[in-house]
Amino acid sequence: MSVIRTPDERFENLPGYHFAPHYLTLNNGLRMHYVDVGQGDSVFLCLHGEPTWSYLYRKMIPILAQAGRVIAPDMIGFGRSDKFTEMEEYSIQMLYDTMGEFIQRLNLTNITLVCQDYGGVIGLPLAVTLDERFARLVIMNTALPTGDRPVSEGFKQWRDFVSRVGREMVPSKLMEISCVKKEQLNDEILAAYDAPFPDASYKAAIAALPLLIPTEIDSPFAEKERQTREALKTWHKPALVMFSDSDPVTMGGDRFFRKLIPTAKNYPEITIQNAGHFLQEESGEEIAHTILEYL
Repeated sequence: MSVIRTPDERFENLPGYHFAPHYLTLNNGLRMHYVDVGQGDSVFLCLHGEPTWSYLYRKMIPILAQAGRVIAPDMIGFGRSDKFTEMEEYSIQMLYDTMGEFIQRLNLTNITLVCQDYGGVIGLPLAVTLDERFARLVIMNTALPTGDRPVSEGFKQWRDFVSRVGREMVPSKLMEISCVKKEQLNDEILAAYDAPFPDASYKAAIAALPLLIPTEIDSPFAEKERQTREALKTWHKPALVMFSDSDPVTMGGDRFFRKLIPTAKNYPEITIQNAGHFLQEESGEEIAHTILEYL
């Protein structure tokens, strides 16, 4: 098991990201990085996905911090957190276990889960398993890949792309392709998405994760996703669903979650306009203000 750590200088002077780093050393010895801003009894736990990191939430963090404490961790393999060098070291179960330990070690309670992409794949099972710690859900551009229902054509194309490029993936290029408002992106912002990955040895996680999504009924972690789906059918706490209008990977998922979760019907059907898969990058301020308005 070989583990590497992205040099600190890679994270210097990133535009819009001036948060002091915080670290937790997990029981397995890996170091997890997180942003910790704001105060209060309410916690906004912002979980990123693939192939991003907490930088994706930089526009939302100061706004949410007006209403409570904001925690934005980097999953193992991403951002400033430690990274395995081998793809075989990664599993959804490992990411679930390490994030669960993170939540419990920091003793986070009264949590509003803010999740997108893999942040939902991992975060929603955690919310129903650690039910007493979670108070609200904000679900964006994600899915519950249970293996007993077909994945979208957009996801199949994404998985096929990753299987071809592997460690040659360049997160900034993916961000540029996925965004609708390309004029908002500049070279410095795009470079920030590449910052955690100086070379291919750092890219095991981003090459592995799309291939781990359960697509068969007996896929690893598929049963956990099915249990989560069943638990969400009786979820009685607030749940706000916000998907973007231009994401081919998760398109239609908003209808699935609004139908699945009883309390999601208590809120308007909000669609973030003119935004692709990474809606936090394109519409972060709008999303954060909407969360505060309704929750």
